[in-house]
Amino acid sequence: MSNGALEVKPISGALGAEVSGLDLSQDLDPGLVDQLKDAFHEHLVLFFRDQDISSARFLTFTGLFGDVMPYPMVQGLDDYPDIVPVLKLAHETKNFGGIWHTDTSYLEYPPMASILIARELPPIGGDTIWSNMYLAYETLSDGMKRMLDGMTAVNSSAKGAAARSRDDRRKTAAKNDFGETPEAVHPVVRIHPETGRKALYVNFGHTTRFSNMTEAESAPILNYLFEHQTRPEFTCRLTWRPATIAFWDNRATQHFPLNDYHGHKRLLHRITLAGDRPV
Repeated sequence: MSNGALEVKPISGALGAEVSGLDLSQDLDPGLVDQLKDAFHEHLVLFFRDQDISSARFLTFTGLFGDVMPYPMVQGLDDYPDIVPVLKLAHETKNFGGIWHTDTSYLEYPPMASILIARELPPIGGDTIWSNMYLAYETLSDGMKRMLDGMTAVNSSAKGAAARSRDDRRKTAAKNDFGETPEAVHPVVRIHPETGRKALYVNFGHTTRFSNMTEAESAPILNYLFEHQTRPEFTCRLTWRPATIAFWDNRATQHFPLNDYHGHKRLLHRITLAGDRPV
């Protein structure tokens, strides 16, 4: 395949689009990169099929969109430490990040985007679902918007369900320099730095409470928001195939990898792109 006309086909009414007409083993000219950036901002999640590229080319492609940042808890590949294996082995029962979440929102500077490429898949299962946080905010009542605008919330890497999903990889590939539990305070509603749109920025995986409130006081509203932001009409779903790439905006989406393939190995490689402090 030679790189020529780019086709972007939406896969749901809420977010997500499949991109065709590209061979990512080849260099992309600046015009195509600009088109991809526009599609990324419009659809929030982009999918590329049949891209059987090396780790080096994977890094080259992602580097067109931002600066690569390390994942704070799990080691990357020996030859490419910025590429992190997202792995579930056949005998394991928990999948890495297997809850609704926004990637590493417990960091002061959370990533702007994450990119996965499928390397080894189960015969069936292991889909991933994404949800649109613009829509999650925009469909709240005016009263709820007024209350949430200007509020902040605490995000922690130690929140129970998220921490437990990392147990298997922490046993086998924990970073030696991992120290204190990362925790950060971010706006409940953030403004996207490139589109200017407001997005709901709390998530079940990492948000523990509102600032200046206890967890018990925060729970009723947070639990409502966690349920609201994953309504089916806000989502799209990807059935992985080998050599599929998913590239999503971590500032305006959440995702949920399904854990329905016990007894089978699943391996994807992830690269994370650095972001700014949410405002």
